[in-house]
Amino acid sequence: MKIIFKLILSLLFLILALVTSISKPVKLSVKATKIPPPRIIRTCCTFGANLSIIAVPKVKINDITSIEKIGPHKYLGSSIEKNGLVYTRRGGFIDLGHLRDQADWTAYLYTLILTNKEKGKVKMNLGIEGGKKILDIKWEKNIDSIDAIYLAAKITYDLSVWHEISTWFGACYVPFFPERYSSFSVEDIYSNMLGVTLGIEALKSNLPYEEAMTLLLAETLHKLDVVKTENETYNALEATRNVWWSREKALPSRKVLVKHQCEAYPSASPWLVPGFAADTVTAHKISLVEYTSDGKMLNNMYELKIKLNMKMYKNPILKKYKDRKITQNDFNVILKEIEIEMENEFKT
Repeated sequence: MKIIFKLILSLLFLILALVTSISKPVKLSVKATKIPPPRIIRTCCTFGANLSIIAVPKVKINDITSIEKIGPHKYLGSSIEKNGLVYTRRGGFIDLGHLRDQADWTAYLYTLILTNKEKGKVKMNLGIEGGKKILDIKWEKNIDSIDAIYLAAKITYDLSVWHEISTWFGACYVPFFPERYSSFSVEDIYSNMLGVTLGIEALKSNLPYEEAMTLLLAETLHKLDVVKTENETYNALEATRNVWWSREKALPSRKVLVKHQCEAYPSASPWLVPGFAADTVTAHKISLVEYTSDGKMLNNMYELKIKLNMKMYKNPILKKYKDRKITQNDFNVILKEIEIEMENEFKT
């Protein structure tokens, strides 16, 4: 039965590959492109199992799903998606909420670029996240559709990195519920880049975006050797308890996560759980395209600017940015400083 299922899945993916020709945008109205999606579209998964919440100790958090439960992809989310954490032997833990969000943001920004193609530029207010975010994109009016996809993907990934940075420094979406406890969780960076990667491939397909994403997600998880059941993902989490995460503290304590992953550039490498795959299995490392087809650097075609709020620039690491805006070009320096701060905070 397993062999038959894999054959069917491979056939579907072959059909997807055969119909790939020229990318086409998600069907959004002009009005819809003027309003960006929420930064967090789907609920993020909490890394760990049977976690408690402060003041409500009887409630236990388990954000685990399985390949059998995962539903079709819906742009901007739906309860039928059945998102959660899954473990894969080549891609480590994957947060499907993160993954789908980044795919959808890639689709949105690609549609935005195509909608404004003749203008050659667009400037957008992306709301508040540790400060006011402004996105300024400029491109040549004859931009190739594939280059437009890669540009959208690069911007999307940088936005996801800023989300991790800002929550590390105290940005939150629920008042009085800090999110630093989940910032740079060991699966975040990889899940984000994988989502962007699948978004790229879905937009290259001639299939409708949601249909392409549904097929690509299933195929990719199988290629990464996803475990079959929720219990297997639970066991993988338990194998990392008190090493990568702890049940000793209640959410939102920053002590729930023992290890963090903040190596976001130039590629993303998954953390694999020892003993859950043969020693010969190699981690599936991924990276994004950095240049257009004619050699122009994608990073030079946009600027993501963040004007920090007062709470943020009071932090010792960020105070140097009090009198100027942060851009994506500052992220690597900030990440290195966060890594040092992590080492000092979590040293045993």
